[in-house]
Amino acid sequence: ASLAARVSLADLHGKVFVFPKASGTAHVILKPRLERPLRNVTVCLRFGCDLTRAYSLFSYATKAKDNDFLLFKPKPGELSLYVGGELVTFKVPERTGTSSGWVHICASWESATGIAELWVNGSPLPRKGLKKGYSVGAQGVLVLGQEQDTPGGGFDVNQSFVGEITDVYMWDTLLSPDEVSLVMNNGVLPHLILDWTTLSYETKDYVVIKPSLLP
Repeated sequence: ASLAARVSLADLHGKVFVFPKASGTAHVILKPRLERPLRNVTVCLRFGCDLTRAYSLFSYATKAKDNDFLLFKPKPGELSLYVGGELVTFKVPERTGTSSGWVHICASWESATGIAELWVNGSPLPRKGLKKGYSVGAQGVLVLGQEQDTPGGGFDVNQSFVGEITDVYMWDTLLSPDEVSLVMNNGVLPHLILDWTTLSYETKDYVVIKPSLLP
């Protein structure tokens, strides 16, 4: 089959990607509508995971920068945002507001100021700053489940995600507090460059799509 034939387009509302075990190969390639460099980025997603080691949540790599936009969990209580290869690390209260172990995060970055925001289960953390004036590249590769060291590859089993991911969205705008709350409660906003309800994706190796068990 050709590469194009393996790419699926689906409404994944009410579904999750399950990454059942640690792997150096299992991942999902997402196909965002991203034709030009980004000066504003927001990514929201929901995940359930009980790993205590480091793992990648959302890895966008370009030929110029392998960590052009990366959400990475180095250890419990921390979450790092990489933009253009630089990082800021937020102190994240674990299991906040959820008894099930599921976490909803929204991370945004604004080129004009370099300000990075992280919202965890609808609550904002103190803002940080990096890469003022930078643009996140277009024509990159977006992966769930692994951390890329080269576009589409360079995976390390010790940074692989094990658990479930759902409700993945990406915008070329910043979100207001009301909009973050709306998205957390499954509302949909315009200006999407990645839309969970019309998702173009490709699963590789042991990744399973299942109905969500969340209420």
